[in-house]
Amino acid sequence: MGQLLNKLKEFDRRRPSFPGEHLIVATVGASVLRSAGRRSGVGRMLALLLGGALLARAASGRDGLPSLTRLLASGR
Repeated sequence: MGQLLNKLKEFDRRRPSFPGEHLIVATVGASVLRSAGRRSGVGRMLALLLGGALLARAASGRDGLPSLTRLLASGR
């Protein structure tokens, strides 16, 4: 399982990103988080986990918050 995860991470690292990718992922994550209120038990927990992971991915992806921080730091 770890080997498959490493292969997926490597594929994601090498592929080019497309415009608006992080906005789309953030929107899907927020939608999943909103849907958690309509669920109960395990479904709610999974929706919170998935929604949080998608929002974290949108903020921390290679073209997300880290690149924005580097851009702002280099402009000073």
